[in-house]
Amino acid sequence: MHDQPVNLPALHDLRADCTRCFGLCCVALPFSASADFAVDKEAGKPCSHLGTDSRCGIHTELRQRGFTGCTVYDCFGAGQQVSQVTFGGEDWRTGTREHARRMFDVFPVVRQLHELLWYLTEALSLPAARPVHADLRRLLRETERLTRQTPQELGELDVGAHRQKVNVLLLRTSELVRSGTPGRKKDRRGADLMGARLKGADLRGANLRGAYLIAADLTGADLRSADLIGADLRDADLTDADLTDAFFLTQPQLNSARGSGGTKLPRAVTRPVHWTAQL
Repeated sequence: MHDQPVNLPALHDLRADCTRCFGLCCVALPFSASADFAVDKEAGKPCSHLGTDSRCGIHTELRQRGFTGCTVYDCFGAGQQVSQVTFGGEDWRTGTREHARRMFDVFPVVRQLHELLWYLTEALSLPAARPVHADLRRLLRETERLTRQTPQELGELDVGAHRQKVNVLLLRTSELVRSGTPGRKKDRRGADLMGARLKGADLRGANLRGAYLIAADLTGADLRSADLIGADLRDADLTDADLTDAFFLTQPQLNSARGSGGTKLPRAVTRPVHWTAQL
């Protein structure tokens, strides 16, 4: 059984629930016309496709309409946290302009904290990381406490400093987990592997933290027990790759990649709907 702290978020609580959010990602965040977004949009300006019910009017056609970036994004549950907890269910539409501005400013901060909660919660589920479980629990509780601060406190939070503190433990977790993988383990932290031909590569237990794997061919690659935190997997081909027990892999990373029905995934993530299943 996984060693989880009591009364703290589980991974399923750290996923977006758009039914409890006021469409914050569609308003607070900016985007520029590119391969990921069909148009420009300023921060704080509602997307033209956002309805009065806080739902996307082209949700089922986002990729076809040039909004691939929207299908990749995930707030780790920060949207419903800010909407329902931080601001007590008061919509940005019905409050003052200052209320809306503060909500939009706080959303990215809470999103970062929720991403850290995801990593810390996953780390606590890894038996090999047991030597640092007590410290992980402490930091998880501290991070969860930060998410419950007032809008003013969240606006003043140095989230970068807190991320650095968490990262020390995540690095130690990575070392403990990967040390259990037999054989030589590749260290490609931050490596430029854009477009790399890694078909069938043995990357078991590899350190791929922050690696640039954009458009890399990872067809049939063995990525079991690899550390993928921050790895850029945009348009990477994961067809038939084995990511069993790969850790610190998030849904947005996976959503940005290509894969198949034959791609083996960790339990914490789900197969993106835009992947073509192999029959």
